[in-house]
Amino acid sequence: MSTPSVAVIDIGSNSIKVLVAQRQPGGNLITLKGRTIDARISAGISKAEPRLTQDGMARGLAAIEELLADTVPFQPTKTILVATSAVRDALNGAEFRARVLAATGHAIRILTGDEEADLIGRGLTCDPDLARLKNFYVFDLGGGSLECLAFRNRHVEQAISLRLGCVRLTEKFIADPTAPLRPEDCAALALHVREAFKQAGFRFNLPDAEAVFTGGTMTSVRLIKAARHGASLADTPATIPLETLRDMLDEVGPLSLNERKQIPGMPATRADVFPAALVTVVTLSEFGLFSRFHHSLYNLRWGLAAQALASA
Repeated sequence: MSTPSVAVIDIGSNSIKVLVAQRQPGGNLITLKGRTIDARISAGISKAEPRLTQDGMARGLAAIEELLADTVPFQPTKTILVATSAVRDALNGAEFRARVLAATGHAIRILTGDEEADLIGRGLTCDPDLARLKNFYVFDLGGGSLECLAFRNRHVEQAISLRLGCVRLTEKFIADPTAPLRPEDCAALALHVREAFKQAGFRFNLPDAEAVFTGGTMTSVRLIKAARHGASLADTPATIPLETLRDMLDEVGPLSLNERKQIPGMPATRADVFPAALVTVVTLSEFGLFSRFHHSLYNLRWGLAAQALASA
């Protein structure tokens, strides 16, 4: 009998991703297929009555159909579609889910903030580079939300979801995303991030803990660094010092959107939200007293795949 595989499609606020995974005899998960499409379905997510736009839903459906086609050659025993902040918060999220079901035959499971955080945590425990860590924090910055977890002895002790996604904060605080970042916008955004952590009561009290970051922002940082050295993402250090993040913010802040898009390695579809994302990460670093982050590519999709394969 062939080893079963599962396919997971993560419908995020900024991008839609697929993972086809299989469990090795030793228990580790291996990737058979992975791909990301930047669909940005979350435009307008910061409004008082957030709704998915018709264009956003069309982009989302097209991306889902394309990624589902990618999974066909692997004949997964199970295909899972999940959605997070953008669809969860949108008043017309049900309409989008109905469209996807009608077009593909697949239902979308809406994850709560707690479910999303827990599954990200489960995915991180699949990362062999983190096997040595006992106490650590995990942060996953998406377009609509920031997931925050604290692991004590490799078990989740805290898990919260904050509405601090880079698309949401760009819409709310950046007056003109095509122009250079204004100091007053930067200051207001940073203050909002600090206040959100204070009000949430997230505790930074783990002994000898490291901080792990997942999501497209840190991937973008590494891609830019890789391009400057003529290297691949895999060949760049996974540890990113706070000083590197500050320097990158100082570099991209004064640039227009068109100038940011010209930075080697910069994903063009993320250039408009990249300054707000960097402000968020730097503020989090300073608030939590982190001098560096370890970047991991193991996140929500891996947690869902591990959960599905465990029950297969």
